Amino acid sequence: MSFAQSQHAITVPLFPLRIVLFPGGRHELQIFERRYIDMVTASLKTGTPFGICSLQAGAEVMEAGARQTVSRIGTLARIIDWNQLDNGLLGIAIEGTTKFRVEDCWQSDADLLMANVVPSLVDTLEGEPLSYGEEYGELVEVLRGLESHPLVAEKSLDIEYENLWQLGWHLSELVPLGEGSKQALLELDDAHERAASLRALLRELSGEE
Repeated sequence: MSFAQSQHAITVPLFPLRIVLFPGGRHELQIFERRYIDMVTASLKTGTPFGICSLQAGAEVMEAGARQTVSRIGTLARIIDWNQLDNGLLGIAIEGTTKFRVEDCWQSDADLLMANVVPSLVDTLEGEPLSYGEEYGELVEVLRGLESHPLVAEKSLDIEYENLWQLGWHLSELVPLGEGSKQALLELDDAHERAASLRALLRELSGEE
């Protein structure tokens, strides 16, 4: 199982966005709301992660009286680079590290969405690699093609192709799928099941039966 009952919950701030982040995946973000500037500053100072959860309802920018609904499965993120953008905003590059399950969440006094989350034992960069045979050769070929695209090459991804977990994470992140499909792939707890789902989705995209 991906989540163990004995695994301790940790408390992290959540950053609801209309993206689905996977372990090993990288995104660049512009930060302009004060609550998130403070969150990013604290993360940079202490090295502590925050959680990225797919926003199911509501706007990314919180409005008075509005509510946000987030997915219960998300991914911890760490900041790997930051700079001040030409427009004066704070720009950060994040990398996903570990999938988690939200146990409960609440609004903090600083207006951040906080949550107790249980990290996955296997969907994590720190987990044991999972080898595989030739059955997923077509997935490897697709991922190598995606990795060579200039926009993907800019991310400088460090992909362990011999690890089925990484094959699934990076393909799920890079293949042009809807947010709902990506979230469904993230919520799968078995690397072989995720790879099989990706294979079916890719064949569907290419018009194969």
